[in-house]
Amino acid sequence: MNERFKTEGLSVGYGGKALIRDIDIALGRGRIMTLIGPNGSGKSTILKTVSRQIAKLRGAVLLDGSEVFSLGQKELAKRQAVVLTDRVRPELTTVREIVSLGRYPYTNAVGRLTPEDRRIVGEALSRVSAAELAGSDFATLSDGQKQRVILARALAQEPELLILDEPTAFLDIKHKTELLSILRELARERGMSVIMSLHETDLAAKASDLLVCVKGETIAAFGTPDEVLGRQTTIEELYGLEKGAYDPLLGSVELQRPEGEPSVFVIGGAGYGTPVYRRLQRGRIPFATGILFENDVDARTASSLAAETVVCPAFHPMDEAMFARAMELMLSCGRAIDAGAPRGPLNEMNGRLADEARKRGLLINERSGELL
Repeated sequence: MNERFKTEGLSVGYGGKALIRDIDIALGRGRIMTLIGPNGSGKSTILKTVSRQIAKLRGAVLLDGSEVFSLGQKELAKRQAVVLTDRVRPELTTVREIVSLGRYPYTNAVGRLTPEDRRIVGEALSRVSAAELAGSDFATLSDGQKQRVILARALAQEPELLILDEPTAFLDIKHKTELLSILRELARERGMSVIMSLHETDLAAKASDLLVCVKGETIAAFGTPDEVLGRQTTIEELYGLEKGAYDPLLGSVELQRPEGEPSVFVIGGAGYGTPVYRRLQRGRIPFATGILFENDVDARTASSLAAETVVCPAFHPMDEAMFARAMELMLSCGRAIDAGAPRGPLNEMNGRLADEARKRGLLINERSGELL
């Protein structure tokens, strides 16, 4: 890796007491690194330290080989921009004035902007799709608009490294995805390196080149999303998740599996079963399901929510033994739901299950109140 940013043996904390020790991470040009972990784990402390908001306790923080804590304030501001979670509340200040603050590392003693500075401010606003807001009072903007403007201010600094602490914290899903898309474009097109923290592990996995798991006194894991999340239990252990499960492939969290013997059998498949499973979970109704191919999205969800799942290996035909086990479960449950997956040669046994349930009077509509 052509390293732009690196820490060596870094310890961070407050009042001389180390919160996290021996942090050794590195980030190349045009790459995004995201810190994930539970509240209070120290993500913000790490970011505030590497951005020189608070003092390091020991070790080194290097930006293109230069120790960050040895750089002059103005030099650091030209090379590194920071967006923290604190909400900016300026009075009677326009968006253009807010973004123009990013140019002050480059201005003269009186802080006067040149035509070039104003051009860069305009480009930064356009980059985050906020050019039309330039003359607006910053205080009147929505949270999503404010976050884009604060990002534009950082971009106006023309930094090599952009550091953001929970940039999606106050945003709805539309603005979360827009912001992360902008960051990916900046990394790819400008070669900017990005370090941020996120609470949304699914978005972190999709938007980042590298993940840093922060828990306890050391970094719990560091690597690509595939390396870090490749193990089923990584996120569950990181967050101490006991009443639920995280699927690293789908990036989804399922709530706690209903307890008890299954009382409903769901004939699922092709993703049609997952909404039914979740409705049953919300009703705290234990269920079994099948016959599902192991690479079916329903099989992923059922592994977290179902009491038992009849599974068929991927790319193999369903066999009579699987059908017999599914029938046994369905009869023991005494009720069945056909999730409505299309039938074909590969899953025709699920059609047989539905026919048997219909003949025996087991089929119910879970939305009709029959489960209550």
